[in-house]
Amino acid sequence: MFKWSKFIAAAAAGAAIGLSPTAGTSQEINVIMALPAQTLTFTTAFVAEDMGFYKKEGLNVSTRNLVGVAAPNAVLAGSADFTVGTGPVYLRAAAQGQRFYAIANMIDRMMVEMVLRKDVAERVGITEKMPIAERAKRLKGLTIGIQGVGSIVHAWERYIVASGGLDVENDVRIAPMDPPAMLPALENKAIDGYTTSMPFTTQAVVKGSAVMLASSVTDAPELLPFAYALVYTVPEKCKQNREMCARMARAYAAAGKMVQEQPQKVFDEVLKKRFAKMEPELLKAAWDRTLLAHAKDIRVNDKMLENSQKVSLQAKLLDPKDALKSFEGLYTDEFLK
Repeated sequence: MFKWSKFIAAAAAGAAIGLSPTAGTSQEINVIMALPAQTLTFTTAFVAEDMGFYKKEGLNVSTRNLVGVAAPNAVLAGSADFTVGTGPVYLRAAAQGQRFYAIANMIDRMMVEMVLRKDVAERVGITEKMPIAERAKRLKGLTIGIQGVGSIVHAWERYIVASGGLDVENDVRIAPMDPPAMLPALENKAIDGYTTSMPFTTQAVVKGSAVMLASSVTDAPELLPFAYALVYTVPEKCKQNREMCARMARAYAAAGKMVQEQPQKVFDEVLKKRFAKMEPELLKAAWDRTLLAHAKDIRVNDKMLENSQKVSLQAKLLDPKDALKSFEGLYTDEFLK
């Protein structure tokens, strides 16, 4: 298991993977998918389920919501078959000898943002034209809400803090919480800012409660391309059940194509239902921003993994001596040909 599993339990019920007959000569394959959060990062997973791409491939997919690194932990434990997750978490596991196997990458840039309460930004003198590193210096002593210790959200918070020359362990306090709780905590002044994915960061900025301190979507050109939404399992899964991996890859390729070619349909028929409690105008603003990050080419490559490892190193979530020298055997594009 990941060394962070003491923070978050991999609470997924064990389930047998089996085959059952369906119409015609094909067999339905049961799959358990573990997702670490309900944010726009996982739009292609929502599309694959809601628009019938899993079913078209003869997949009976059950989704489990397991926060942060609990999702990959469940895959390692065998209580889930696949997850969708980020390169930094994926590679830190590999550095510890816990190797996964990626079959696609749905988003090729980071999609995490840090927002700061407007009155706090004014108090510490942060301005819109100020360089990111200068803004980061002024975070010293503040409390930032994060989603999942050891997650990509935690990594982005530490990446920004480190860019300002601060001590990532001691200069900024963190407060782990679920994304829906972040804006209320901010408005109640329980935290000074928070880091998570859209639409929850968009919500705070549009409402006027916060200012954008650092967005990985627009403020991190040095991290392009990036492995942000890897679809992955354990290597044994694709060896023992190649057909499962092939069908999953095809389902995600179809979902990714719909995102690229029919973004309005995705918004109207998937996202508005998934985020029914959010104001449509706010959700649309978040979706327009998120769409920029979705990959046109969903094949995994070494460069995006190199950039993913760079984040863990600067965030000091990975010791340089443990950094991977090669990514061989960690991914394939055979199912996307």
